[in-house]
Amino acid sequence: MSPAPEPIFTRRVTLEVLTADHAESLWSPLQAPELYQWISSSAPLDVSSLRARWQSLGRVAGGTSLGWAARRTADGAWLGKLDAMIDDAGVATNVGYLFFPPFWGKGYATEAVSGLAEWLLAQGIAPLVATVTVGNDASCRVLEKARFRRTGRLLDNDVIRGVRCDDWRYERAGSTGRTPTA
Repeated sequence: MSPAPEPIFTRRVTLEVLTADHAESLWSPLQAPELYQWISSSAPLDVSSLRARWQSLGRVAGGTSLGWAARRTADGAWLGKLDAMIDDAGVATNVGYLFFPPFWGKGYATEAVSGLAEWLLAQGIAPLVATVTVGNDASCRVLEKARFRRTGRLLDNDVIRGVRCDDWRYERAGSTGRTPTA
């Protein structure tokens, strides 16, 4: 599986294929400390390291790493980013998203995740799997509104600022009815 990523359009959001060229525009909003409360990532150190990270999107060991930068269609404001890791069997083993704090609670994340999910399923990629740190209720609501369903709890699945954390596992099945083997 190796679909060429393409822009994805929803009612209010445009998902542009994420490239190294987005680093300059997205570096500053990625510095917001609130973004990292529930995830193991940390803010990128500088624009050049972010550019290098996004330059490596594409074919990776065991699959394909795809990414999109989210913009509000009406005015071009940067909303956040989304990504998906697709394994060689055509399963999205990790659908992720990060939206900037000024746009929280406005439905943009749900709309963008739904649009991404529909695009992935249309490419024959299924099922779609996502994880959310237990306690991150807002992110759980985004996935549930995007028609993912909670399928289990993964004990000690992540480490955030040195503390082991459980994750909720979510899945959205496709028309194939396939389920991951993990």
